[in-house]
Amino acid sequence: MINSDYSTQFLGKQVLVIIDRPKGYYHPEWNFIYELNYGYIPNTLAPDDEELDAYVLGIDEPINKFEGRCIAVIQRLNDEDDKLVVAPDTICYTLDQIKQMTNFQEKHFEIEILM
Repeated sequence: MINSDYSTQFLGKQVLVIIDRPKGYYHPEWNFIYELNYGYIPNTLAPDDEELDAYVLGIDEPINKFEGRCIAVIQRLNDEDDKLVVAPDTICYTLDQIKQMTNFQEKHFEIEILM
C-alpha cells in the first residue's frame, strides 16, 4: 500500500491524468475491458516504480488525457498499487458509486476508499 500521506495529498486537488487504457480497452493479460478511462499522473512514483494510477469518472467516451479533481483514493490493502479517482469539478459521486464503477478491476482486491 502507498503511504497514506502520499496518496491522500492528492485529495481535492486538480491533477492531470494521461490515459494509457481508454474506456473500452481490452486488457490481454487479465482478460477484462476497462469500463472507465484509466491512466496515470505524470511525474509521480508509486511503490511499483511506475507513475501513480488513476481512474477517470464522468467521461463517457475514450480520451487521451484529462484534467480534473481527485475525489477519492482507492487503497488496495493487499497490494502496493493505490489508485486515484478523478472527476470533473461539476460532478460528485458517493463512495458506493465509486466502488460500483471501479469494481470491474478492484473486485480482485481488498480495498478501502478514502474521500
